[in-house]
Amino acid sequence: MRPTTQQNIRGPLPEGLGQAIRETAGDIATLLKDASDTAVPVPDSEWTVGEAAAHLALANELMADLASGHERPYGDGTPQSLAAANAQSLATCEERRAQPLASMIIEQADVFLDAVERATSDEDTTDSTLVTPLGPMDRNLLASYLLTHMLGHGYDLARALHRPHMIDRDRVGLCMPFMLSVMPRVADTAAIADLTVRYTVRLRGGAAFGVSLADGAVQVTPTPRQRPDCTILIEPVAFLLIALGRRNPWRAIGQGQVIAWGRKPWLGPRFPTLFTAP
Repeated sequence: MRPTTQQNIRGPLPEGLGQAIRETAGDIATLLKDASDTAVPVPDSEWTVGEAAAHLALANELMADLASGHERPYGDGTPQSLAAANAQSLATCEERRAQPLASMIIEQADVFLDAVERATSDEDTTDSTLVTPLGPMDRNLLASYLLTHMLGHGYDLARALHRPHMIDRDRVGLCMPFMLSVMPRVADTAAIADLTVRYTVRLRGGAAFGVSLADGAVQVTPTPRQRPDCTILIEPVAFLLIALGRRNPWRAIGQGQVIAWGRKPWLGPRFPTLFTAP
């Protein structure tokens, strides 16, 4: 479900981000409205279509509350705590029908955008830091988080329902502020403990960024590293799917969607193993 106009939805968010949130919510709703059975299992997940859709509706509501300045504790950022919070949240919502959940997903995405609009008009809250399940964020970063979250689960629903997914190059670009901000938080401490390396990651036709690992710490820069040990060139959609744990990196490498070079090119395939999916 996409707006008929090609103009960007204007507003306080970076250009195109508000429109992408609305379009993605609409695309997910369209998937659900065509679903005849929400008890269908989601591939590589413990959830059914109905449970995944309910989670999306509840998560959009959570994000809208956060954007409004409300405190909503939701785990401590670790995968285990987020999984527990997800289960507790789902237990409070019995709705599993496609149509009501589709409407809720769209409605809460709109509520989120309205909350950002209101906050931007208030000089006291525009630059405020919000506490989210994955750390402190401003509203622009939270919007990038919301889009990323919807795209990940929207991809799952598309797979379950055997329909095309809604992830494209432009939407991946709008997810990048969140992805870069969260990388240090989701680094696998055991995997990076004894690793010293400088990566440059280039999205084909898009942005490039740097990742340095040393002494068990991760530093991410929005520009390429100087003299990287390994440069990775990757298709944007493949990058997001691998980062979200939805794509096998070796499959992407085999299909030519990932290429690595530099002084230590063998460290390219290791890169995805250094992080857990947010």
